[in-house]
Amino acid sequence: MGYFAFQWHITDECDQRCKHCYIFAEGHPQLVEMPWERLVAVLANVERMADKMGCQPYLYITGGDPILHSRFWDFLELVNSRNIAFTIMGNPFHLSDEVCLRMKQLGCRKYQLSLDGLRETHDRFRKPGSYDRTLEAIATIRKSGMHCAIMSTISAANIDEIPQLIDVVVEHKADIFAFGRYCPTSEDRAHMEAWHVEPEQYRLFLEKCWAKYEQYRDSGTTFNLKDHLWTLFLYEKGLFKIPEGLDDDTIYDGCNCAGCHFTISAEGRLMACRRFDSYVGTTDEELYDVWCGQKMELYRGHEKFEKCRGCELLRFCRGCPAVAFGYAKDFYAPDPQCWKEI
Repeated sequence: MGYFAFQWHITDECDQRCKHCYIFAEGHPQLVEMPWERLVAVLANVERMADKMGCQPYLYITGGDPILHSRFWDFLELVNSRNIAFTIMGNPFHLSDEVCLRMKQLGCRKYQLSLDGLRETHDRFRKPGSYDRTLEAIATIRKSGMHCAIMSTISAANIDEIPQLIDVVVEHKADIFAFGRYCPTSEDRAHMEAWHVEPEQYRLFLEKCWAKYEQYRDSGTTFNLKDHLWTLFLYEKGLFKIPEGLDDDTIYDGCNCAGCHFTISAEGRLMACRRFDSYVGTTDEELYDVWCGQKMELYRGHEKFEKCRGCELLRFCRGCPAVAFGYAKDFYAPDPQCWKEI
């Protein structure tokens, strides 16, 4: 039985105000915490949806910083009592041996932290002292028995530092490393211009990262190829081949939007993707009905992709439509970092 992922923002409360945070991109909204009664109701809704789909729910519990929710530990107790697998995505500032051990005992499999460059760059993005505290937290998380994942957001402001950051992450024995690209928002035009990465620059960046991944193949750190442009990169290197005899109408890989995950905001809004404004309903509705509804269907028209529909990798890649939306306000617009000519 497979998993269906729910990225669940239980609170907007956070110790940081990261420059590329989509929660605060529209200004400084009133911070919202999902109340206890709704947490309980939504969890039951999640279970009903998974049951109807014949799969297991997997929760990515996040915020803000989820540990700042006033009923955080009660919520973990509830999730654990339902035997639901989960990962926590948060900050390093409230982690200790005791906190991490308790999370592990309540069923947390993995804790994800962020590093967006080397010390000066990362602390400029997030908060002074965050870089060193994050590196310290890796050992604390792993000591408890949880896996530690490090995630980076790539832009022109940090792209040259990421290969060296991979050295740092491996040195500190992180279990997983991955990166995604900066996704502009409607109020973020200045950053969009300053942080833009040209397609060939991005391809060269992937080449440098791939060399590092090969160097550290046996290091114990797993490198998650999260960005779907990795598929194009590996295809051009002959390391990914399109299998023969596949159904021409089936989507096999690539962007998961409207495919195998939901985003739940602290306000109870449902989104097809958490990286752009993709509102499809609320948690007052049955999640399964929203999943099967017309608003969600808007993100499943794979034949509408302006550039990808002419590419042999359509069913395996499609780049990042959220990044495309950030640039063009069109989910089906060309990925701005895709270097392939169609």
